[in-house]
Amino acid sequence: MVTDFVSRLQVGPILSALKRHKAGTLLIILQISLTFAIICNAFFIVEQRIDRMSRPTGMIETDMLTLQYRWAGVDASLIPSLTKADLRALRELPGVEDATQAGSYPLSGHSSTEGIRIDPGAEARIALAAEYFTDEHALATMGARLIAGRNFRKDEVAFMDPSKITSPAQVIITKALADKVYPDGSALGKPIYVGNSHPSPSTVIGIVERLQAPSPTASFSDDAILVPQLLSEGSGNYLVRSQPGQLAGLIREAPAALTRLDNMRVFPPGEGIRTFEAVRAQAYKVDRGMAVLMTSICGLLLVTTAAGIVGLSSFWVSQRHQQIGMRRALGATRRDILHYFLTENLLIASGGIGLGIVLALSLNLWMVVHFEMHTLPVKYVVLGVIVMLALGQGAVLTPALRASRTSPIEAIRHTRN
Repeated sequence: MVTDFVSRLQVGPILSALKRHKAGTLLIILQISLTFAIICNAFFIVEQRIDRMSRPTGMIETDMLTLQYRWAGVDASLIPSLTKADLRALRELPGVEDATQAGSYPLSGHSSTEGIRIDPGAEARIALAAEYFTDEHALATMGARLIAGRNFRKDEVAFMDPSKITSPAQVIITKALADKVYPDGSALGKPIYVGNSHPSPSTVIGIVERLQAPSPTASFSDDAILVPQLLSEGSGNYLVRSQPGQLAGLIREAPAALTRLDNMRVFPPGEGIRTFEAVRAQAYKVDRGMAVLMTSICGLLLVTTAAGIVGLSSFWVSQRHQQIGMRRALGATRRDILHYFLTENLLIASGGIGLGIVLALSLNLWMVVHFEMHTLPVKYVVLGVIVMLALGQGAVLTPALRASRTSPIEAIRHTRN
């Protein structure tokens, strides 16, 4: 049965014909294999970038304004009182629901990171976590969802010298971190040790559903702790949550209110005054650019490969004009001619795909070793096979249809001329 099927496909005559055009055949096989290897890995990279850009921060990102500031020539001992005055002014602005101060926040890019342990004597940490120094207004301002325990109380929040940070008595941690340090789900009320230099434990008083790390590329992106401490340092961030529809006005009013209180501060250009939509766009600027670049390269490669197949098929059709006419004169139908060229392309594409699979897996293995990429999933190989076969059959269709319309009389007359 297989032999009859192969015979109907005219595989033998086609392979004989391809042996007479080795250079062109090998060129197309090589082009298909390179395109296959690149698009499989490129589409995998694009999907990873899209997944990363779609990752939720754990905050309600709408109606949030971020203000990054730097004090200029201000005595460090005055920073606590200045910060309290700033927060009071921001919370009293019309259209403001709440405001908080934080050294960093999800996707801000600037972070403090500490190892987490439950045994202070253990050398190996259980997890690495982003550390958010903030106050009792952080959860409400960020819109982070508390799923267990309680929020900080006002009397638990204290200003700290960044060079003399001590272990906080209470912390709030993310669920992902809670599941790592206490896998049985009992982290609430339990002690954890934050960092290597803090011998005192901190009690987990609350667990939030999610809070992403400041760096969008962090391997511990869902592991974070909130610490009830405000740092007395020369720079920081205010997060302001507006009432619905009031954000545009706050973009003007919030920095103006802070400047009226004290004009000895600077809002850095670019990152000083941003909505969270702008923060997200800037955090993923490289990922978005990489996805666009990879997609463009794949499109260009596919178009180039299709053009190569069309060009070579058209050339072979013109070279075989007499042969096609003779076959038509001997009884071959238009469908037979069409099937001949489609089968010929199928064989060439199969050879290119076979070599392409080897190249794709080799390229992926090289990136796994050198760039910490993940192993290429099988679905991208399957997708690549479908795309390349469809591309080959689509590209050869026009020359094949033109060949099938060849008149036997015109072919013979053309040959005599």
